[in-house]
This record gives sequence, structure tokens and C-alpha cells, in this order.
Amino acid sequence: MCGIVGLFLKKEDLRPKLGDMLTDMLITMSDRGPDSAGIAIYGDDSDGLKVTVQSDMPESAFDGLDSALSEVLGGPVTMKVIDTHAVLTIPAGSRDAALDALGEKGLRVMGLGEAMEIYKEIGLPKDVAARFGLRGMAGSHGIGHTRMATESAVTTLGAHPFSTAEDQCLVHNGSLSNHNTMRRILTEKGFAPKTENDTEVAACYISSRIAEGANLGEALDGTLADLDGFFTFVMGTKTGFGVVRDPIACKPAVMAETDDYVAFGSEYRAFADLPGIETARIWEPEPATVYFWER
Repeated sequence: MCGIVGLFLKKEDLRPKLGDMLTDMLITMSDRGPDSAGIAIYGDDSDGLKVTVQSDMPESAFDGLDSALSEVLGGPVTMKVIDTHAVLTIPAGSRDAALDALGEKGLRVMGLGEAMEIYKEIGLPKDVAARFGLRGMAGSHGIGHTRMATESAVTTLGAHPFSTAEDQCLVHNGSLSNHNTMRRILTEKGFAPKTENDTEVAACYISSRIAEGANLGEALDGTLADLDGFFTFVMGTKTGFGVVRDPIACKPAVMAETDDYVAFGSEYRAFADLPGIETARIWEPEPATVYFWER
């Protein structure tokens, strides 16, 4: 049992409130997942590529990291440190060299993209949110997750969201029964999962489909044929997010839409503090049906 939240803002003037709204939604889902929590925020595009990294020893790991990486890449690198995470903005075209250098330093890459930043750690949602200052973060949309571990260990890398391509990430409630088979198939395609978590397999699958030319809706639709098990997926991209439930749809899900936003929650109570929720259109996503919103 896990908790998922998502929020897509239609109005520009709500962007400064995104982190605050998502944080309330995430904390409300705490009893669905006390092991770890995470959130992906899609903000303004950067001048280069943003790489979010994590370290258990941030004081030493991040000391002078921007200067050292700038020297390796031969271009300017900026760094924003928040607790155990750092967001590095690197020059365009330096992705592979940067990932190699960060890997040599033992840093864990949480995600990368022009707009996306990912923050996740072990602990209760309220504590994770406070550590990263999630309430103060702005953006156009975001997704979050509270985890109750069933398929793999409780670790930072095992927490959601999982990012397997630039500006793409996935949160998931449920379990997959064919993840080992899919892991082998995806590895052969060049989308090898890095953890034992079945959710990362699903994220790799969706990213592989998008890389092959599918749009978000088509990639999510493919999960219904190719992934076995019980699942509710919420996938974030640079331009929006999408939702799909397996054909049995035993994992709870509810959505709300107003003129200002579209919201997703594992339970209705996640919407309690959203502005205008009393007049929102509320519905339960249908089984084996893809929903997505994009700019």
C-alpha cells in the first residue's frame, strides 16, 4: 500500500503555490506509506540541463563539486544544495561526461532534465518535506509518493519517483508480477533498471516507448498489454502528467478538476485543502483507461 499525489496547474498565478499544495496532499497520504517519500517538481526551464544528485555525506560530497565538475566539463556549472540533494545545472551537450564524473564520485543521480527536480529520502512525508523545503518550491506541475515497501528494501534509491529519462518520472501503487522478464527485455533495449524495485522497471518501460516515438498516452496504454500485475501509475513529463490503472483497478485512485488545476490522489482526502475543491469535478479513473494533461 502506497500513496500517490499529482497536481497540474492550469493558471500561471498558482505556480508559486505548487510546492505548498503538493506538500499538504503528500502529508495527508502518510498512513499509506511511512517508509519514504519523494516529490518531482517541474519548474522553469534552465539554461542547461539540471541534474539532481544525492549523497549520505552531503557536506563533504558537495564541497566544491560545482567547480570540480566545471573543470571536467569545460563550462560553467551552478549548484543548489538542499539537505542531502544538490541540483547541478550543466552546459548543454555535457550530459554523458557529467554522469560519468558524478558516478566516479559515488553520487546517486535522482533525475535530470531541463525542468524537473526530484527530492526523495527515507522517512515520514512531513519530515522529508521539511528537510527539502518543499513548501517553498514553485512550478507548473508535480507528482509525489509515500511508500510502504513490499517488493524491495527501504532505501533512498528505492523511494519514488523513479526517473529513467530526461524530464520523465513515475510513481506507482501496486506490484508487477513480470518485472524480472521485463527487466531483461529493457536491458537489451538500453533501458536497464538500476535497482530491484519493480516500479523502476515500469518507468524504464514507459521511457523506452517514448524513445521509440510513442507519446505519453500511447506509452501508458502500452503498460496495459505488456505489464502484468496490479498498478496505478502516474507519470510526469516536461509538459504534463498522465494516469493509468490496470484492468482490475483494485488500487484506489480519485481525480479532481477545476478551471485552475487537475489533481490526482490515492484517496479523496488528499484534496481536502485544495482551493475550490468544493466545486471541482470529482471522478474515479476508469480501469484500463489512460488520462493525461499536457501544455
